[in-house]
Amino acid sequence: MSTYVVTGGAGFIGSHIAEALLQQNHTVRIVDNFSTGNPANIASLQKAVQLFTLDIAVGDGLAEAFHKADYVIHEAAIPSVPKSMLDPVGSNRANVDGTLNVLVAARDAGVKRLVYASSSSLYGDSPTLPKHEGMTPNPLSPYGAQKLFAEIYCQVFWKAYQFETVALRYFNVFGPRQDPTSQYSGVLAKFIPAVLQDRQPTIYGDGTQSRDFTYVANVVDANLLACTAPGIAGEAFNVACGDRISVNSMLAQVNKIEGKNVVPIFAPVRSGDILHSQADVTKARKMMGYQAKTSFEEGLRRTVEWYRAHL
Repeated sequence: MSTYVVTGGAGFIGSHIAEALLQQNHTVRIVDNFSTGNPANIASLQKAVQLFTLDIAVGDGLAEAFHKADYVIHEAAIPSVPKSMLDPVGSNRANVDGTLNVLVAARDAGVKRLVYASSSSLYGDSPTLPKHEGMTPNPLSPYGAQKLFAEIYCQVFWKAYQFETVALRYFNVFGPRQDPTSQYSGVLAKFIPAVLQDRQPTIYGDGTQSRDFTYVANVVDANLLACTAPGIAGEAFNVACGDRISVNSMLAQVNKIEGKNVVPIFAPVRSGDILHSQADVTKARKMMGYQAKTSFEEGLRRTVEWYRAHL
């Protein structure tokens, strides 16, 4: 068994990763300052993990958290395009400066490999579909730019220091424990509670925009594979289902599950938003054996059940 550090481990995705690692009997440490993480996400794990409450943008305490760790899964971030538009300096501090601090601390601690949570936002609004890793990045938001810069730092640490890093470009992750109360949460975290409570959700645009919605269990699988797959240091991989669904269709499916017909409110398109997004996951499948085991439909059903139980 190995020792894993999950930065942002109290967050939506990070808590699922920590939970999966514990189920495999690994030693797990969580680093989180709870600026976006939620203590409730790890309440059932607290006796099993070692928690380091610290800010990666400051960096103090990372050496202790990473001491004799085998792998670092770096999820800590301010994961929001709209928030980066409002506060590019603050989000850059967390997403770029914080990542650099994590890279230095992990390298100095002798960690075997760091897996970085990157984003499909760095592709921008290129008309090419599906998006593949060989495309030239064209971010439309500070968040997309920050994910790109941090990903470049990861590649440089492999080239310059032979410190193994892998970047995973997430596409529209959803699932249980995604915060429905935050104005910066993903669209499904807002739409599902709205339908459950017979409120009209807001669609920015006409709803024909499409996304490669990816259930969180698929992202967890990708992270665990990326930690140990041989010969992938310095690489970046798309993590998604390889399909796309319009926002209108997504809302229709939520309504169908609940037997409702909640209609949306349409609002102007937000600056920085991308029209269409779909991933080519061929590289991840070939180089690290990744496949999306949970379909959108099954993931949506599980997520609706969770929100129904926890709202």
